[in-house]
Amino acid sequence: MSLPADSPALPDFSRGHNGLLPAIAQDADNGDVLMLAWMNETAWRQTLETGKATYFSRSRNSIWCKGETSGHVQEVVEARIDCDADTILLRVRQAGAACHDGYRSCFYRTLSADSKVQINAEVLVDPDSVYKK
Repeated sequence: MSLPADSPALPDFSRGHNGLLPAIAQDADNGDVLMLAWMNETAWRQTLETGKATYFSRSRNSIWCKGETSGHVQEVVEARIDCDADTILLRVRQAGAACHDGYRSCFYRTLSADSKVQINAEVLVDPDSVYKK
């Protein structure tokens, strides 16, 4: 999955704030949006080299491979770059929960017409048993 350094398919990290671009993880099989994270060029290259989604944690100020603590890895099936080269879409096969709250997707809350928040998913894993907060 590696690309030459001068490939037109490379994201333009100079367009992002502090070299970070948004990266959307989407279920490769059903199209569900699982999460949004951030990537810098190092995370992008590691993702291409390993085939595992790797991101940049703004809170820890470091690179992290999704699932390195939880085991809930994202195997990358396809990487896409938007028309402006400033957003990344990873089509992935998710093992377990993508969300640190224990849900398959981070987008588990729905706002109803009467402005009430509804939870429309079930917790897959107790986040306290897996993630350090």
